[in-house]
Amino acid sequence: MEKISAVLNAVGIVALSFRGHNLVLEIQGTLPSNSKNPSRKVMWRAVLISYPLIAVCLFPLAIVGFWAYGDKMFNKVGNISIVLEFYNQKASKVMKGIMYMLVIVKCFSSFQIYAMPVFDNLELRYINIKNSRCSRWVRFSLRVLFGVLTFFVAITFPFLPSLAALIGGMALPLTFVYPCFMWISIKKPRRNGSMWGLNLGLGCLGLLLSSSLVMAAIWNLATKGLKANFFKP
Repeated sequence: MEKISAVLNAVGIVALSFRGHNLVLEIQGTLPSNSKNPSRKVMWRAVLISYPLIAVCLFPLAIVGFWAYGDKMFNKVGNISIVLEFYNQKASKVMKGIMYMLVIVKCFSSFQIYAMPVFDNLELRYINIKNSRCSRWVRFSLRVLFGVLTFFVAITFPFLPSLAALIGGMALPLTFVYPCFMWISIKKPRRNGSMWGLNLGLGCLGLLLSSSLVMAAIWNLATKGLKANFFKP
């Protein structure tokens, strides 16, 4: 049971790591679309180009990393702290500087992408309340305020990465379940047809997988415990 829980826990963490899939529909919603040139065609071409490119970037890195380190890395939250502890704090200043710089670049670039739905919703609420378009200063202020809020939450609850598997399992339906049921609702295929059955089956399979991941994460937290600390990153 412990091994199964560990495997499902790892799948939940992977699901959270690849949460960018949840933004596919949000990105497609920003593309111009009409009856002659629907956005799905442009989005499909973008997916065909981006996914192989991402695979080319990530898979060699994962393979080489596992070849170099294997299972020698410590089971600890925080990539930088893991590497530094692995090298017994003997890493050079240049290596540390490069690592921290890459983390900063990654945070600045990924935050804008993952927070895009939040920014859109904040701007939409502002437009509905003020009945006017968002100026650049308003957009800038909303983004800064949201960034400050997320920074405060990260400092207040530094143990949130320990809940990665649980959060990943709960967010999994956005990737595997919601698109399938949404396609059935919009396209309204013939009931009991092949496409109807395929999407229904994939959606139910996603729900089953999500439930399994959540239960495994809860089991892992119940057996190993959660070291909750506040304002101590």
